[in-house]
Amino acid sequence: MTPQQRIRLARRHAGLSQAALGAAVGVQRSAVGHWEAARGKFPSVAHLREIALVTGVQFEWMATGRGSMGLSADTALDSVAAADAVLVEDPLELRLLAAFRAAPTRARAPLVEVVEQLAELRTGRARVTAKMARV
Repeated sequence: MTPQQRIRLARRHAGLSQAALGAAVGVQRSAVGHWEAARGKFPSVAHLREIALVTGVQFEWMATGRGSMGLSADTALDSVAAADAVLVEDPLELRLLAAFRAAPTRARAPLVEVVEQLAELRTGRARVTAKMARV
């Protein structure tokens, strides 16, 4: 199976359109189309990692075709998401974390800034950021 076929299979297995996968990974739909085309380009390792995370497949299978496509029970429990689920007990914090992870990569920094500004309004205390510390 070619890398392009593995990307398409993982996307379809996750029930995502090319546009939805692109949004989740932080690229345009056309980039996903290129990755899936018979003579298409291969995504960067960072994008390949995001594709594997979003679609719930093993990174090794996605990158090389070796191993199984799906996550084993041990791998799923060892994943960052499983660790966060154990360490984060507040349901609202879990929702915030899930929304952050579901956001496209390019939208994550603005999301953090919005949350920081809302927290600042709520508490009345300005948070010291790297930008403010340099001034």
